Amino acid sequence: MPIALLDFPRMTSPHHAEGLPALEELGHDLLRTSPGRRAFALAMPFVSAALFAGFAHAHLWPLAVLAIGPLSFFTYGSTSHDLVHRNFGLPHFWNELLLSATELLALRSGHAYRISHLHHHAAFPQDGDVEGLPARRTALGALAAGPTYLMKLWRWSWRCAHPVEKRWIAFETLAVAAYLATAIATFRSAPAPLLYAGLVFVASWFFPLGLVKIPHDPGGAGPLFQTRAFRGRLIPALLLQHTFHLEHHLYPSVPAHHWRELARRLEPFLEQAGVHPIRIP
Repeated sequence: MPIALLDFPRMTSPHHAEGLPALEELGHDLLRTSPGRRAFALAMPFVSAALFAGFAHAHLWPLAVLAIGPLSFFTYGSTSHDLVHRNFGLPHFWNELLLSATELLALRSGHAYRISHLHHHAAFPQDGDVEGLPARRTALGALAAGPTYLMKLWRWSWRCAHPVEKRWIAFETLAVAAYLATAIATFRSAPAPLLYAGLVFVASWFFPLGLVKIPHDPGGAGPLFQTRAFRGRLIPALLLQHTFHLEHHLYPSVPAHHWRELARRLEPFLEQAGVHPIRIP
């Protein structure tokens, strides 16, 4: 049956977290994205894919392989994530088109991602949260879930989707299938497309560990303790502030590039509530 999460609201107050201020108190500037920042975020997945193509054409295979790392990050973990939450302030059609195109760069369904991810925000840490299940496993168990993780989310999202979302998912699934069929058929004369597919699939195997197990604690006592707070300089900078996962769960309508500032403004409230951030480099 379709779930009632497809038009998930842009939250303006913490999700069941008592004692924290509404977003209006923290500042509506946290919702704004400058044209330059938006253009950078939207362009980087395509730049990363173009780098792979350019390096592969020049037979610079080590550099081509390295280009897949930023591509994986700038899609699922960054740009696509803000498109899932509709945090760029784009017109509806362009947001949907860019979500689809950006995830297709990594041979995934952007609209399947939206359904499972918004359900994760609504349901975590309940058993029905299919995206968050690896958080209940050991680190090795979460890593072992990698090869089948996205396919399970894809199938689950299809079953839950309403007709409009199903049309998007069907288109995205057919596009991926067509790419793979072409890559296999042309492998002898042009190995790069199939290598690209293999690399993006392998990169996604780390999602359950890196994006689910490490940031979440399903045994925590309430929303403030079920998602971990990290603080540091080097690693947050390298990951474009995506270590601020607690802040994202509390205020999902804030785009990723404002998470550090959101964390700074929340610091006294979190300290008063007894949240002790994990210090990283």
